[in-house]
Amino acid sequence: MILTVQGKPAYAYTGGKPFDPTLPTAVFIHGAEHDHSVWALQTRYFAHHGFGVLAVDLPGHCRSAGPALRTIAALADWLAALFDAAGVARAFVAGHSMGSLVALDFAGRHAERTTHLALLATALPMAVSETLLAAALHDEPEAIAMVNQWSHSTLAAKPSCPGPGFWLRGMNQRLMERVSARGETQLFHTDFMACNSYTDGLARAAQVRCPTRLLVGRRDAMTPPRAAKALADALAQAGAPVDTVTLEAGHALMTEQPDATLDALFSFASRPAREAG
Repeated sequence: MILTVQGKPAYAYTGGKPFDPTLPTAVFIHGAEHDHSVWALQTRYFAHHGFGVLAVDLPGHCRSAGPALRTIAALADWLAALFDAAGVARAFVAGHSMGSLVALDFAGRHAERTTHLALLATALPMAVSETLLAAALHDEPEAIAMVNQWSHSTLAAKPSCPGPGFWLRGMNQRLMERVSARGETQLFHTDFMACNSYTDGLARAAQVRCPTRLLVGRRDAMTPPRAAKALADALAQAGAPVDTVTLEAGHALMTEQPDATLDALFSFASRPAREAG
């Protein structure tokens, strides 16, 4: 589905069913150098089990017009505008990696619009190494190869996604190459700098009022479970219900553990929402 957001076309995948804003809405936000397709299994299940689904391409990523936005706050503002364009008042919001920061910032500043919040493979701060920043700036193919290596905890995850026999590392590498080819120059570096420079996470966590679930990968080399502890503590101190689910996976939770990720998200999003304060 194409929407006009901040005056430009923006794409949201609807899970194989027409989007119905009268249903409970689930919004999914991808990470750096990715697009909506990383949520393929989860979004289709949600869409066929009672939710209206919007899995976005962030600005400058594949089907959404650029330029890419350079800060997490700007991306969260864009997400609020997408809600308006789709006619959505409130939604379950899930974000992966960079997308988790966007989801957090949105939920903090738009508490009344967030029924549930799921943060996957998240960290505060989400620091990016100088080596990876330099590669993203000067040698994007090398940065893609590095991230692809670090995103997976095994050579052959089973059952894998979308099904047995698919090569997860190959799929992820080709996706990032495709996003790079269709995007602007140094898109990966733009995404990484947005993560690296984000300093408002703890302040936004203090503003979250909805139930929150963190999904972490026990073997995540990019955002290890310990990197989410400060965020979990800040959310708990804010008084919102929060829990953490640990999966046997690396950074690529949705493909290494597709069913477990889906179960953790759907069971959480299906709970009755507490009215946002």
